[in-house]
Amino acid sequence: MVGKTKKKEIYSDLDLGFYAHPVTQAVTRKTNRDAVRQAVKSYLFELFTPATKQSMERSIREVISNYEPRADVIAVMVEEKPDVHALVISVAFMIINDPDPVILDVILERVR
Repeated sequence: MVGKTKKKEIYSDLDLGFYAHPVTQAVTRKTNRDAVRQAVKSYLFELFTPATKQSMERSIREVISNYEPRADVIAVMVEEKPDVHALVISVAFMIINDPDPVILDVILERVR
Protein backbone atom coordinates (compact mmCIF):
# COMPACT_ATOMS: atom_id res chain seq x y z
CA MET A 1 0.00 0.00 0.00
CA VAL A 2 1.34 3.38 -1.01
CA GLY A 3 0.95 6.19 1.51
CA LYS A 4 -0.39 9.57 0.49
CA THR A 5 2.16 12.32 0.30
CA LYS A 6 1.10 15.70 1.59
CA LYS A 7 1.41 18.50 -0.94
CA LYS A 8 4.08 20.99 0.07
CA GLU A 9 2.71 24.37 1.07
CA ILE A 10 4.65 27.09 -0.71
CA TYR A 11 2.28 30.08 -0.54
CA SER A 12 -0.27 30.92 2.11
CA ASP A 13 -2.67 33.85 2.63
CA LEU A 14 -5.71 34.52 4.75
CA ASP A 15 -8.95 33.74 2.97
CA LEU A 16 -10.32 37.21 2.10
CA GLY A 17 -13.82 35.90 2.79
CA PHE A 18 -12.72 35.66 6.47
CA TYR A 19 -14.55 32.38 6.94
CA ALA A 20 -14.11 30.63 10.29
CA HIS A 21 -12.76 27.07 10.32
CA PRO A 22 -15.63 24.83 11.52
CA VAL A 23 -13.55 23.19 14.26
CA THR A 24 -10.90 25.69 15.35
CA GLN A 25 -12.91 28.85 14.58
CA ALA A 26 -9.67 30.38 13.24
CA VAL A 27 -9.80 32.33 9.99
CA THR A 28 -9.25 29.90 7.13
CA ARG A 29 -6.30 30.18 4.76
CA LYS A 30 -5.79 29.85 1.04
CA THR A 31 -2.66 28.00 -0.01
CA ASN A 32 -0.52 27.60 -3.10
CA ARG A 33 -2.49 28.03 -6.33
CA ASP A 34 -5.61 29.28 -4.50
CA ALA A 35 -3.59 31.88 -2.55
CA VAL A 36 -1.99 33.31 -5.68
CA ARG A 37 -5.28 33.20 -7.62
CA GLN A 38 -7.03 35.12 -4.81
CA ALA A 39 -4.25 37.73 -4.75
CA VAL A 40 -4.32 38.30 -8.52
CA LYS A 41 -8.11 38.57 -8.49
CA SER A 42 -8.06 41.17 -5.70
CA TYR A 43 -5.36 43.25 -7.44
CA LEU A 44 -7.54 43.66 -10.53
CA PHE A 45 -9.62 46.27 -8.74
CA GLU A 46 -7.61 47.29 -5.70
CA LEU A 47 -4.69 48.72 -7.65
CA PHE A 48 -6.81 51.12 -9.63
CA THR A 49 -4.77 54.31 -9.76
CA PRO A 50 -5.00 57.51 -11.82
CA ALA A 51 -2.32 56.04 -14.11
CA THR A 52 -4.39 52.86 -14.56
CA LYS A 53 -7.44 54.99 -15.39
CA GLN A 54 -5.53 56.95 -18.05
CA SER A 55 -4.05 53.77 -19.51
CA MET A 56 -7.49 52.13 -19.78
CA GLU A 57 -9.03 55.21 -21.41
CA ARG A 58 -6.16 55.44 -23.90
CA SER A 59 -6.34 51.70 -24.70
CA ILE A 60 -10.11 51.78 -25.26
CA ARG A 61 -9.79 54.79 -27.55
CA GLU A 62 -6.99 53.07 -29.49
CA VAL A 63 -8.88 49.78 -29.92
CA ILE A 64 -11.97 51.56 -31.25
CA SER A 65 -9.98 53.69 -33.68
CA ASN A 66 -8.01 50.65 -34.91
CA TYR A 67 -10.91 48.22 -35.29
CA GLU A 68 -14.03 50.30 -35.86
CA PRO A 69 -13.41 52.84 -38.64
CA ARG A 70 -17.09 53.86 -38.71
CA ALA A 71 -16.82 55.39 -35.22
CA ASP A 72 -15.07 58.62 -34.28
CA VAL A 73 -14.41 58.62 -30.52
CA ILE A 74 -15.33 61.86 -28.73
CA ALA A 75 -14.54 60.80 -25.17
CA VAL A 76 -13.74 57.78 -23.00
CA MET A 77 -14.28 57.91 -19.25
CA VAL A 78 -13.45 55.19 -16.73
CA GLU A 79 -14.95 55.67 -13.27
CA GLU A 80 -14.18 53.52 -10.26
CA LYS A 81 -17.00 52.38 -7.97
CA PRO A 82 -15.00 50.88 -5.08
CA ASP A 83 -18.04 50.39 -2.84
CA VAL A 84 -19.46 47.83 -5.31
CA HIS A 85 -16.13 46.64 -6.76
CA ALA A 86 -16.96 47.88 -10.23
CA LEU A 87 -15.75 50.11 -13.03
CA VAL A 88 -18.10 52.15 -15.18
CA ILE A 89 -16.77 52.76 -18.68
CA SER A 90 -18.47 55.41 -20.81
CA VAL A 91 -17.58 55.85 -24.46
CA ALA A 92 -19.00 58.73 -26.47
CA PHE A 93 -18.58 58.54 -30.22
CA MET A 94 -19.95 59.76 -33.51
CA ILE A 95 -20.93 57.42 -36.29
CA ILE A 96 -19.68 58.58 -39.67
CA ASN A 97 -22.54 60.26 -41.60
CA ASP A 98 -24.80 60.38 -38.52
CA PRO A 99 -25.27 63.74 -36.75
CA ASP A 100 -26.27 62.26 -33.37
CA PRO A 101 -23.60 61.18 -30.88
CA VAL A 102 -23.79 57.75 -29.27
CA ILE A 103 -22.98 57.10 -25.61
CA LEU A 104 -22.17 53.56 -24.58
CA ASP A 105 -21.99 52.72 -20.86
CA VAL A 106 -20.49 49.42 -19.73
CA ILE A 107 -20.22 48.22 -16.15
CA LEU A 108 -17.42 45.84 -15.25
CA GLU A 109 -18.00 44.25 -11.88
CA ARG A 110 -16.05 41.86 -9.77
CA VAL A 111 -17.79 38.52 -9.49
CA ARG A 112 -16.89 36.11 -6.70
